[in-house]
Amino acid sequence: MLRAISRLSWPARLAWFAAIFAFGVVMFGAFVRLSNAGLSCPDWPTCYGQIAWPHHAHEVAQADAAFPQRPVEPGKPWREQFHRMIAGTLGVLVLTLALVAVWRRRWARWAVIGSAVAAALGTGMYIGGEHVVSSVLAAVAIAAPLFVAAKLTRAPPWRIAVVALALVIFQAMLGMWTVTLLLKPIVVTGHLLGGMATFALLGYIALRLTPIGAVGEEHARLRRFVAVGIVLLAAQIFLGGWTSTNYAALACGVGDSAFPHCLGQWWPATDFHQGFVLWRGIGVNYEGGILDGPARTAIQMAHRIGALVVFVYLGWLSHKVARAGLRGFGIAIGATLIAQVLLGISNVHFGLPLPVATAHNGMAALLLFSLLATLARTQKRLEAV
Repeated sequence: MLRAISRLSWPARLAWFAAIFAFGVVMFGAFVRLSNAGLSCPDWPTCYGQIAWPHHAHEVAQADAAFPQRPVEPGKPWREQFHRMIAGTLGVLVLTLALVAVWRRRWARWAVIGSAVAAALGTGMYIGGEHVVSSVLAAVAIAAPLFVAAKLTRAPPWRIAVVALALVIFQAMLGMWTVTLLLKPIVVTGHLLGGMATFALLGYIALRLTPIGAVGEEHARLRRFVAVGIVLLAAQIFLGGWTSTNYAALACGVGDSAFPHCLGQWWPATDFHQGFVLWRGIGVNYEGGILDGPARTAIQMAHRIGALVVFVYLGWLSHKVARAGLRGFGIAIGATLIAQVLLGISNVHFGLPLPVATAHNGMAALLLFSLLATLARTQKRLEAV
């Protein structure tokens, strides 16, 4: 695969590098969240007021004095701050890709540059306590690329590249709110979905800039079935994120009584109303979760039902894709689907071990990528972009 990528144009290689890097950011973000390090830096974008993180004894003492409500947890702050650093690096890659997309259009070029400047100034204003001005600048930074994408007269991959810039800036805001709103489930779930969406957009751009598309419209009939699969998987990723951010992954217990049963029953007591209240109060610390057992069980059961629906549909789709002459793509969908189900079952059976839980997030991204690759293969090849 790497040899094939090396033969592509440099914008296509940049897109592939950004997509692969985004996958790494998604994986590390899952590791941070699942290792309960999401609040290990109580401020944003600094960590205990530092660009890096406190690790020497005197730095830890100063951090504890400055943030007595959140003393330093050994081994955790570096995870959160390093995640912010690599997310920032991804932002630079996406900005570069967006500039490549608009460089020949002066008005669009300056709009994208202005967006980046507004985002940087907004971050500085936030650090300085000017939160209202910071919010206005952030809104401008997000709106400008969306306007450019709507007006840009280039092939879809390049317009998507500009949209990705707006998404990355919004992702930064979600990262900030994750800390300031104390792991509010809807914000953390949105942050997870935003990371997956960033990876998906970059992956799709890379795929479309790679000549894997069809010569004609011979696979056009498959396209809508693949699109439905992507929508179903996106909904399931939301349910998975909601399960994780509400600490409901082990709501059915651990071991043999947890799967295929839940708490030793086929349908234990559930509270779907409380389990799916999306917006709760501000100022509550959601670390560890605040829901009772039946509400968490309802979330877990909804995730399992969603998994069953996705498994049946994508299993059928992988067979249909293979029968249509795209055998490799069908196998990729089927293989990642089976691996994802096995990882999900292992999470419950073994009590959510960190490597398995992190791999479950990564496999969801790979399953999504396999569907995007199939979608790109069913679309007509772009000869010149």
